[in-house]
Formats: sequence, C-alpha cells, structure tokens
Amino acid sequence: MDRANEIYKKVEDQKSSRGRNQDALLAACLYIACRQEDKPRTVKEICSVANGATKKEIGRAKEYIVKQLELEMGQSVEMGTIHAGDFMRRFCSNLGMNNQAVKAAQEAVQKSEEIDIRRSPISIAAAVIYIITQLSDEKKPLRDISLATGVAEGTIRNSYKDLYPHVSKIIPGWYAKEEDLRNLCSP
Repeated sequence: MDRANEIYKKVEDQKSSRGRNQDALLAACLYIACRQEDKPRTVKEICSVANGATKKEIGRAKEYIVKQLELEMGQSVEMGTIHAGDFMRRFCSNLGMNNQAVKAAQEAVQKSEEIDIRRSPISIAAAVIYIITQLSDEKKPLRDISLATGVAEGTIRNSYKDLYPHVSKIIPGWYAKEEDLRNLCSP
C-alpha cells in the first residue's frame, strides 16, 4: 500500500496526469507496487477492485506511469519478472486443493520453467493446475479452474496442449506414475 502511494504521489506531482482516468491510475499504481514488492497480482485481480476501470485502461495507465517515472528518474522502472509459481499457492487455495496436490503443482510449475513454452506465466499456472487435478481423485472441471485463475477455458486448453508433450518431465514422480500420465486425456 505504501509503495502504491509513493508511486501515485510521484505521478501526481508531475501534473501531467490531469484528465486521465483516476481509477485506472490508482489501479495501475497498485499493480506496479505489487510487482515491485514481489507480490504480483493479475491485472484481472486488480481490475476486480478498481471501481470499474477496465483491463485495457489499467494497462494504458501502467504504461503511462512507467514512462513518467522513467522520465523523472532518468532510469528504467524495475518491476520484477513474474513466474507461474508466484500465483500457484493462491490459485490452488481458491480451488480448495489438498496440500499434496499444491506441492505437486508447485514442483511441476518450477520444472515447466526449464521448457521453452511461450505462454504467460498465469496461463501456465492454470494449465499445470488442470493437469494436477486430472491426475488426482479430486478432479476439477475446466470451468472451475478458469474462474479461480481468471484464465479463459480456451487459453487453459491451449496451454495444456503445449505442456502435454512434457508431462513426464514436469509432473513429480512421487505424485503420478507413468501409467497415470498415459491415462491423461490427449489435447
């Protein structure tokens, strides 16, 4: 919260933010602050508390703020990279997954970073959760995973297709046997 306030004050001091959507500016400050504090949130999560600002407006405000801060400080704004693992515990908790499944999902997501899959970390997290739940006794429908992660069902399916050839490398051996992996539905 303090970091978001600092960012907002710097932007407000420059007076060039007049006439801009204040809700989007505030939401973007919060988004940047979360990233800088290593507590990343998805833009959708920020959007849900942003008094009606859209993803697009928040995205534009974020770009504007970053540009303004870079002009003021004369250096690039460090936001930290996001990884699929950053979201895993929260997403699994939203789905009510058991500890074994959460641990397996976290290990799988770490191993997936070694593979070059050109998808957003949030999409990869959702796809890994889908795979883990399909291997467990507590299968979750794609719709529930989509709601818990904020990732569209089609995007989860496409990310699953990209991860599917690598499941034997990313799913921990203690969680699923080779035979279980063969029984996963093909994409």
